Amino acid sequence: MNIARLGLAAALAVALGGTAKAQIAILQIQVVDGEGAVHAPGARASHFLTVEITDETGKPVEGAAVSFHLPEDGPSGMFGNGLRTDVATTDSRGRAAVRSLTLNRVPGRFSVRIVAAKEQARAGTVSFQYIAEPAGGAAPATATGAARHRARWIAIALLAGGGAVAGIAAGRSGGAAASPVPPAAAPASTPSLSIGAPTVRIGAP
Repeated sequence: MNIARLGLAAALAVALGGTAKAQIAILQIQVVDGEGAVHAPGARASHFLTVEITDETGKPVEGAAVSFHLPEDGPSGMFGNGLRTDVATTDSRGRAAVRSLTLNRVPGRFSVRIVAAKEQARAGTVSFQYIAEPAGGAAPATATGAARHRARWIAIALLAGGGAVAGIAAGRSGGAAASPVPPAAAPASTPSLSIGAPTVRIGAP
């Protein structure tokens, strides 16, 4: 009887030991919702990204930690915790989601780095997101101000150099610029002839 019990205990120890050593070797990440989303400038997203984590056999991995990282500058935003990094844990379906994000107002594409970890296994991927141009395509205020400043100086330059510009334009349209016509000379005065009274002188005979 004692031998039988010892044999059963040894068998259980071997089985439990084998189970304890079995670890997840590979994690796989798939974005199942939110990939390539286009957000309005300054918008607050209530459902941002959802990922699914599976092992090497395609089985969902529960309890994996999934971190999401936003860019430090350019098109980006802030998670609900006020940071550019947030962490979620996968559920029984192997899914984790970020549901609170406020975008900034810089238009363009940005990437979200995603890293999953469970025991000794790690995996990473990138999801691309977009912030749309402002409504109406309005240019930034700084650009508008610079354009107005440049236009004002162009107008001043045109007014100051109007004559020179006109001369250059005439030269380009007709070849060499025509020489200026000298002013007409004043007509010469007509010579006058005057004859005095005749003088008669009679000498002695």
